[in-house]
Amino acid sequence: MEQQFNFSPNPLVKFLKKHPEQFTREDIISYMTENDIRLLNFRYPGEDGRLKTLNFAIHSVDHLNKVLTFGERVDGSSLFSFMETGSSDLYVIPRYQTAFLNPFSEIPSVEILCSFFDHTGNLLELAPENILRNASRYFTESTGLEMKMLGELEYYVNSPTDSLFQATDQKGYHESEPFAKFEWMRKEALRLIAECGGRIKYGHSEVGNFTKEDEAFEQHEIEFLPTSPEMAADQILIAKWILRMLADQLNVEISFAPKISTGKAGNGLHFHMMILKDGQNIVMENEQLSATTKKIIAGILDLADALTAFGNTVPTSYLRLVPNQEAPTYICWGERNRSALVRIPLGWTGGNDMAEIVNPGLTKDTKSPTNQTQTFEFRVPDGSANIHLIMAGLLIAAVHGLNMDNALEQAESLYVKGNIFHTSDFKNLNQLPASCYESAERLDEKRDVFIGSGVFPRMIITHTIDKLKNFNDINIRNEISEDKDRERELVIRYIHCQ
Repeated sequence: MEQQFNFSPNPLVKFLKKHPEQFTREDIISYMTENDIRLLNFRYPGEDGRLKTLNFAIHSVDHLNKVLTFGERVDGSSLFSFMETGSSDLYVIPRYQTAFLNPFSEIPSVEILCSFFDHTGNLLELAPENILRNASRYFTESTGLEMKMLGELEYYVNSPTDSLFQATDQKGYHESEPFAKFEWMRKEALRLIAECGGRIKYGHSEVGNFTKEDEAFEQHEIEFLPTSPEMAADQILIAKWILRMLADQLNVEISFAPKISTGKAGNGLHFHMMILKDGQNIVMENEQLSATTKKIIAGILDLADALTAFGNTVPTSYLRLVPNQEAPTYICWGERNRSALVRIPLGWTGGNDMAEIVNPGLTKDTKSPTNQTQTFEFRVPDGSANIHLIMAGLLIAAVHGLNMDNALEQAESLYVKGNIFHTSDFKNLNQLPASCYESAERLDEKRDVFIGSGVFPRMIITHTIDKLKNFNDINIRNEISEDKDRERELVIRYIHCQ
C-alpha cells in the first residue's frame, strides 16, 4: 500500500498516504503546515465554464481552519447571469478531495475546488455542479445502478508556421514528433494534470492539422479514465485550465472551440459511459450488448436533439455537426461506427491472448476475456459544452430510456451498420439541430423530461433556451458559406468558449 501511494503523481497523496476521496480538513491543514505553504486558492467555474479564483494569504492555523470550514462569500450575479443582483450573495465551500498543489505558482499554493451554497446554507439549486450531483444521485436511486463517465478533450494549438517537417493536411491522427510540433506540450500537460488529481487514459495527436496563411493549427486529444460523473467533470475543468496555462507560458494559442475553420476537423468533447451493477460492468452480457445498455442508448437518442442545448452552445457548434465528417449529424447508433451519434467502441472480447501471440514464450494468460472496460460513447458535444449540464442531461436521458416502454424496439430501429452516408439508411433518420436557435426549440419541446426529473430547475431550462435563441443563428450555415469574413469573425468570437 505504501508503494502504491509513493507511485502517485499527486504530491498530496504521496504525503498523506491516502486517496483523495479520503482527504479531510485536518489533512489539508497538516499538508500546508508541514510543507510551509501559506497560499490557498479557491477555484470554481462561472457560467462561462472557466475556473475563477479567490486567493487567501494564510497567517495562522486558526485562519486556515476557518477558511476551510466556513468558506467565503462571493457575488453570484457576477458569476451567473441567472442570479439577480438584489439577492446574489453566495457561499463557496471547499471540497477537500479536490485539493492539489499548483504546478505553476512560483510561491507554493494549494488549490481546491468549491461548491456554491445559497443564503440559507443549502447547496445552490441552480449551480450546474449541484445539478450534476443531483443527476448522479437521481440515476442511482431510480435504477439501483451506478454510472461512470469519462471525457475526450480535444483542442487545437495555434502557432506560427514551421517550414520543417510539415504534417499532412487533416492527417494528424496519432502523428509523432517532429511532424507533431506540440507532442512535448501534450506530454507535459499529461504530467501536470496527473499531479493535480486527473486520472488519464492517454493522449495523442488528432486528425485536425492544417495551415492557414502564416499560422499552423495542430489538434490533440486527452482522454481520461472512467470515474464518477462529478470527478469526471472536475478533471476536465482542471485539464482545460492547465492547457491554457501552458499555452500562455509558451506564447501559443490553444482553443477548445468546436470549429476553427470549415472543412477542417472540429473539437469534440465526447463522453463515454459505463454502467455498473454491484460493482460489475454490465454494458455487455454474454459477449453481447446488454438490454440495459440498449434501453439507455434509446433514451439518449430520444433526447439527443435537446441535449445539444447543453453540449453545443455556440453558433460555431453547428459548423461542426455537418454531414460526411466524423461529427454526428443523424440520430442513430452503431458498433465501432464513427459516423453514428452513439458508438460502441471496440472492446477486449475476442478471446485471444494477443500479447502471447506477438511475444512467443510469454506465459499464457488463462483468464477469461473481460468486459470490465467496455463503454458506450456519446459523440455530439463539443468544446463549448457546459460540462456539468451535458453530463447531467445524459444521466436524465439514461433513466428516461430505462423507463421507455418501447426502448428496445427504438434501439433496434435506430441501429446502423457501417458509414451511414454510404447507404440510404440515413434518409429515414431524424437530424440533429442545425443552429443554437433550433437546439433551443428542441429543448423547449422536451423540457418536461428534464424538469420532471426534479434535477433540472425550471429556471435553468428557461435560461438555456433564452440564451441560445438570442444568438439568432437560424441560418448560420448558409451565412457562412456565402461570407468567409463572417466565418472568421465567428471563429474569433468563440475561440475561447468555455
